[in-house]
Amino acid sequence: MSQYLSKKDLVKEIVKCGKDPVYFIDNYCKIAHPQRGQISFKTWDFQQELLHKFNDYRNNVILKSRQMGISTISAAYVSWMMLFHRDKNILVIATKFSTAANLVKKVKAMIKMLPPWFDQLAQIAIDNRSSFVLNNGSEIKASSTSADAGRSEALSLLVIDEAAHIEGFDDLWTALQPTMAAGGRCIALSSPNGVGNWFHKTFVSADAGENDFHPTTLHWTLHPERDEKWFEETTRNLSRRKVAQEYECSFNASGETVVHPDDLDKLSNFFCKPKHQTGFDRNFWIWEEYDKEKKYFLVGDTARGDGQDYSVFHIFESETMKQVAEYRGKPTIDVFSRILYDAGVEYGSCMIVLENNNIGFSVLEKLIDQKYPNIYYSTKGSHEFVEHHEADYISNSVAGFTTSQKTRPLVIAKLEEFIRNEVIILHSERSYKELKTFVWRNGRPEAQRGYNDDLVMSLAIGCWIRSTVLQENLRDINYKKTFLNSMIFTKTSLNTTIPGMNGYKSEKKLDKIKEVKDNYKNYGWIIKG
Repeated sequence: MSQYLSKKDLVKEIVKCGKDPVYFIDNYCKIAHPQRGQISFKTWDFQQELLHKFNDYRNNVILKSRQMGISTISAAYVSWMMLFHRDKNILVIATKFSTAANLVKKVKAMIKMLPPWFDQLAQIAIDNRSSFVLNNGSEIKASSTSADAGRSEALSLLVIDEAAHIEGFDDLWTALQPTMAAGGRCIALSSPNGVGNWFHKTFVSADAGENDFHPTTLHWTLHPERDEKWFEETTRNLSRRKVAQEYECSFNASGETVVHPDDLDKLSNFFCKPKHQTGFDRNFWIWEEYDKEKKYFLVGDTARGDGQDYSVFHIFESETMKQVAEYRGKPTIDVFSRILYDAGVEYGSCMIVLENNNIGFSVLEKLIDQKYPNIYYSTKGSHEFVEHHEADYISNSVAGFTTSQKTRPLVIAKLEEFIRNEVIILHSERSYKELKTFVWRNGRPEAQRGYNDDLVMSLAIGCWIRSTVLQENLRDINYKKTFLNSMIFTKTSLNTTIPGMNGYKSEKKLDKIKEVKDNYKNYGWIIKG
């Protein structure tokens, strides 16, 4: 397009550009190419469709692959909005302040590279490093993700770049919403970063029609210059998690979850609704009733008492590691100890393994006072298992399981191992949801901000107990059974000659049935425990 237009043609061009951002960008916007320098910005079909959505919908949430030019498209749209609309207040937020500032820089560069006659519309009046103002009153600035970002402002447009990667954005979003109450718009764009964060929740809710955001997914296959060969070459040296995050638009596979998403998916084969939802709060879920032919154990955790977490427990079948029951609620200490007692008795007075940190010890004391017959004990420091009937005679024994810097990585590693090797059978989607938000944060495995890991930690302790204490017990029982069977099935004969007894010499096979009965009577105690 010629830079020299008659007054009449100039008016026509201004009207056409003002009506259609695609026309404006394709005909007048330029970008700085790293190899080719200043080049015209020609939009692809999927980019044009996105630009129309920016206009048609007040709020947009875009799930995208890398290298799709969406940040640049967003900058071009912002340029159009500032030039052709007066008094627009635009705020850019990103995972890093430098990233937000870079988008502002792109907008500034595009405006500066426009033909000279655009100066009649608007010019840069105030130029700062991370902000600038046009003489038509429109302004844009980059902001950090601090709690006071955008406060006391009435925003026309909020651009959130790499929204999934902003730590703790839920609180910031709560603070920003009032700034757009007067009709402000929002563009939230990002590659995925696991589940549970603000971007994931917003996109999923938008996709289900549960909020006022319009969702758009931009997979790498939409780009006309990308093909399978390009994808293979680009992702050859990347981990599968990185590929999912950068190119596949996969929430589940992209997060830094402690348990790999592919392994988590295996658990879904066993999900089912509980047969019973019982208890005073109906939070005691039961999938299988007690079977006297089976052994069980209960593993739980007590809430801190600040109302932010839950008191929980799981009941597993010892041999198969199948989840048969689960509780998750916020009862008082007295009520929780009663729930534990009744649940343990219901499943054959099974072993109760309760974390003894903080308030957990108070619950254990109540169980002891109630004379529950089968509580897990361990030694202080070494954390070795102590039989409950021996605990009174061992000075350094303590009721419950102690989660410490030593034991925490052990139990979590065992949880990951059990899930990866499909050793555990998990029926509860409550537990599954916690596992999806149980992530690595600064090198430490814990719940993603705003979520809980009570069920997860109880699962982890349960896996460790099953692989150590219960496994050894099962091994001992098998040894005892083998020993007893060897006695039962041994054939014994008498061939004795005693001088003085009139020709006593006999060989008699013992009666098999009588032998079995006598041996069980005499040695049956060995296999009882």
